[in-house]
Amino acid sequence: MAGLARPLLHICPRADWQARDDVYRCASLVSEGFIHCSWPEQVVATASRFFKGQRGLVLLVIDAARVVPEIRCEAAANGEMFPHIYGPLNADAVIEVLAFNPGVDGSFALPDRLR
Repeated sequence: MAGLARPLLHICPRADWQARDDVYRCASLVSEGFIHCSWPEQVVATASRFFKGQRGLVLLVIDAARVVPEIRCEAAANGEMFPHIYGPLNADAVIEVLAFNPGVDGSFALPDRLR
């Protein structure tokens, strides 16, 4: 699938990531059937829309080639294509975990490491 050479990014509370076992599950996996992810160029807008001002978050950097469940790129309501993981994420696909806290104004910035 085109574009999967780039890392997938998933925003979650640090406590949720730390509570995993060999796989990571999140609320959207139960409610929607998939784990929401973003591409690096999308993650700041995603964070601003859904996590503005929230602290204690991490950004999971995921190697798509290591992901066991199916990954589908699907259009959001705005027509933008986002990657979704259709099943529990095998923890060994997460190649890096970055602190992802907002600035004093509540907005997010892409970590330097991902620029």
